[in-house]
Amino acid sequence: MEILSKTDRGLVRSDNQDYCLSGKISDNCAWAVVCDGMGGANGGHTASTTASEYIAREIQNLYTNDFTKEELVALMINIVVGANLEVYNIARKNVELMGMGTTCELVFVRDSVAHIVHVGDSRTYLFRNNKMIQLTEDHSLVQEMVKRGEITQEEARNHPNKNFITRAVGVRNFIETDYIEQELQPNDAILICTDGLTNCVTDEEMTEIVKNNRGDIRVKKLVDKAKDGGGTDNITVIVIQ
Repeated sequence: MEILSKTDRGLVRSDNQDYCLSGKISDNCAWAVVCDGMGGANGGHTASTTASEYIAREIQNLYTNDFTKEELVALMINIVVGANLEVYNIARKNVELMGMGTTCELVFVRDSVAHIVHVGDSRTYLFRNNKMIQLTEDHSLVQEMVKRGEITQEEARNHPNKNFITRAVGVRNFIETDYIEQELQPNDAILICTDGLTNCVTDEEMTEIVKNNRGDIRVKKLVDKAKDGGGTDNITVIVIQ
């Protein structure tokens, strides 16, 4: 198993409020976390960094190889809940950080199964048989409009309110998470990214890049394509393969 990652501030923002960490526990066990902060330059960076580092620390301290699936899922959810309180409590102590928050994609791949805990509008995709399949559903205002049939998915892509998210880590003292489980096949890849990629690169373009490249070139070309598409936000990509 191989983990490849790249983060870039893009072409418009003056700083990078995305943050990502990952680790390989064994040949058949790896994890990754991607966070996209919000709440101003200081707030966004603090939220994404705090959440990512809390999650990484708790995984390293608490996970053991004899965990059952149920124990692993409970651990992942509890860690994200803990990260939420960590960010929330820091904001309460510093008026300049009030309201800060972050998206969170926590992915744990073990024994050919991907376990995903998802909050916000960062995304996790499955690449299989030369197709890109979105596994997570955005927690966003426009996604709610799509579900109600008020706009199409294509209209959502360019909607002026597409960045209004309905869930974020750290904004309140409680958090609701989504859990997704995906069986993996040989040659599958998991792609985790912030909206700095998906706002500037279509699923078709992502598919072509992942299909035609390997290793570090995959993540570099994904980031470069987002910058070619305007680079309007910070861009973070992790591929587990």
